[in-house]
Amino acid sequence: MLFPWFLFLLIPHMMNSTPNRLAYAAKLRNYRKIQNYRTIVVDQSGHGHFYSIQKAVDSIPSYNNNWVIIDIKAGIYWEKVYIPAEKPYIILRGEGRKKTKIAWGDHSTTSQSPTFESSANNTIAKGITFWNTYNFPLGANRNPWVPAVAVKISGDQSAFHRCTFLGVQDTLWDDKGRHYFNHCTIVGSVDYIFGGGQSIYESCNLVTLDGGFITAQARDGPDDPSGFVFIGCNVTGVGPVYLGRAWRQYSRVLFYRSSFSNIIDPRGWNSWDFSGHEYDITYAEYGNYGPGADTSNRVYWEKKLSSQEVGQLASLSFINADQWLH
Repeated sequence: MLFPWFLFLLIPHMMNSTPNRLAYAAKLRNYRKIQNYRTIVVDQSGHGHFYSIQKAVDSIPSYNNNWVIIDIKAGIYWEKVYIPAEKPYIILRGEGRKKTKIAWGDHSTTSQSPTFESSANNTIAKGITFWNTYNFPLGANRNPWVPAVAVKISGDQSAFHRCTFLGVQDTLWDDKGRHYFNHCTIVGSVDYIFGGGQSIYESCNLVTLDGGFITAQARDGPDDPSGFVFIGCNVTGVGPVYLGRAWRQYSRVLFYRSSFSNIIDPRGWNSWDFSGHEYDITYAEYGNYGPGADTSNRVYWEKKLSSQEVGQLASLSFINADQWLH
């Protein structure tokens, strides 16, 4: 009973999706809503429990066993927010991504720069924009293109629904763990979705600012379960952009039934530092459409997965979603 509050919100979407999601949605109806939760209100106008999101997180006891909803009222919260590993079961609920924003501009190192970071399991965010302001908007200042992370997510069984991630280089650090992103917008240019997460991105908008690489996935070995799977996403912006480059030797990415604008570099993929080891990389496309979906000039080593292999990846079972409900 770890996820019902959040996933009940997704039932209407899944009911209009593929058959495996129909079954999953039906299963969710059998789960009761969360109980024994409390709500903390963060409001810059002074009508809540705290002015600061971080102060609200700090107030939650370590090794918490019950859900805590942090209601974040409209406003731009100029602060870095960190949820430590010992504080699971936190739901961050904004008033909509156009209204509730968390912003900061760190850039010194990749690990130090995230505006928002969670190391805790069972972290959920809904209706929030996460923004690293160091070099976004592009051209608004003369800051160089360096890693400037908007979000780092390292906890297991975590999800983002209708959130926006703004940055230029290394916008979203999908570090490790099983994650689900639904109806999110991710903006950037260089490796703007990167890391070793085992994640599904469903019905998301991927917006490239000025060419580069959408993904830099970090699967370490053939038995590593990680990978990025994009289902029904829209890829737009300014190109040319590669769908991905290999951050680790066994990097794995699948784009499934997604819309590609004409910004995709015809080669599609880049092996980066693993030239000569391309057959260890799993980069694949299946059922995509749009002017950028022509695969006739893709790199020769792009994987041609069977329908069964695609089905194993392009399913909620890839992130063991049924286990999250026990």
